[in-house]
Amino acid sequence: MTEKIDKIVREEEEGVGFQDMWINLGPSHPATHGIINFKVRVHGELIKECDTHVGYLHRGFEKMCETHTWNQSLIYTDRLNYVSPVINNVGLALAVEKLLGVEVPPRGQYIRTFGCEVSRIADHLTCLAAVGLELGAMTVMLYCMKAREAMYELLEMTCGGRVTTNFARVGGQPKDLPDNFAAECPARFKVVKEVKDEVDKLLTKNKIFYDRCYNVGVMPKEEALNRSWTGPCLRASGVPYDVRRDKPYLVYDQMDFAIPVGTNGDCFDRYLVRLEEIEQSMKICQQAMEKMPKGAFNCEDARVVLPPKEQVYNTIEGLMNHFKLIMHGHGIRVPAGEVYQAVEAGNGELGFYVVSDGTEKAYRVRCRPPCLPLTASMKYMNEGSFIADIVPIFDSINMIGGELDR
Repeated sequence: MTEKIDKIVREEEEGVGFQDMWINLGPSHPATHGIINFKVRVHGELIKECDTHVGYLHRGFEKMCETHTWNQSLIYTDRLNYVSPVINNVGLALAVEKLLGVEVPPRGQYIRTFGCEVSRIADHLTCLAAVGLELGAMTVMLYCMKAREAMYELLEMTCGGRVTTNFARVGGQPKDLPDNFAAECPARFKVVKEVKDEVDKLLTKNKIFYDRCYNVGVMPKEEALNRSWTGPCLRASGVPYDVRRDKPYLVYDQMDFAIPVGTNGDCFDRYLVRLEEIEQSMKICQQAMEKMPKGAFNCEDARVVLPPKEQVYNTIEGLMNHFKLIMHGHGIRVPAGEVYQAVEAGNGELGFYVVSDGTEKAYRVRCRPPCLPLTASMKYMNEGSFIADIVPIFDSINMIGGELDR
């Protein structure tokens, strides 16, 4: 990268180079996905300087959490990474539960683990679809959307939602899995398996795709660590860090799964890591369904969990409990304190730093979005690359605007 720029400078000094030009790329959709602007200084087709601008989307997630109750805030996590919302729901719920000192029963933890991995599959499929579409392989996008639809059907059966799931509650799950759920899973995962193999055939040994991605957007291991990379992008650079394995939560310590790791840290490795992680997530889902115990899916603390509807409708105790948890001025009272809870989201470590002052609302919520360090590194990866390389590089980090919002 540096050698290319040095060569250009030498050519300019010798009077044979073209004049540099500043151009704006984005915000537009597709390519920069609507909310990113790259201001680049180019020499012909070569990028000599790149300034990345974020902030064209404003959701105000953190401030909204400070004006709503703990459970009401969970719906805003849907809009962070809107491709894998279940993981966001579970992450904030775990943080609040840590402050409360409550633990969800084993069945509830298995349901959450299953939901997170279904969301991860949908997330990776969406990334592969974007990579294929924006490099001209529209067939890949259509196939991936078919497989993602199968995963959305599973989510719809568990919680009624597809994109904005509102999957978790503080203290557990809003409801149990439907009776026929286990029987519905194999057919859906069969679709994902077939599509994954088809994408592999279409792209992995495709010369056009390979040439557009191999040795493009290279991020060395040391540089990735210095830039706080996590998730599939970090693993593609050769670092086997995964929150599920290194800082286990839910029941991931009881699951047998591999952590795919790349060697070159380029766009092609990032594609391969996500492709293999789909396989590993399906493996976790199968284990979760096989090992899932019977029993409660919520904790038994009446100060945290809503009573069953039959108690609300038929007993004064249930009615009053429901009233105190729902009505404004009451709700869940979380002890004063502060915690940080990390989960492995589709793009890496998603962290919630939560501060409570003992009331029914958060005093402070801070989200650690995995997309921010990745997007901030576009300058490093773009400079010395060609204009056409911006698309595969940007797609390979799988920027999600909702969580990038600062």
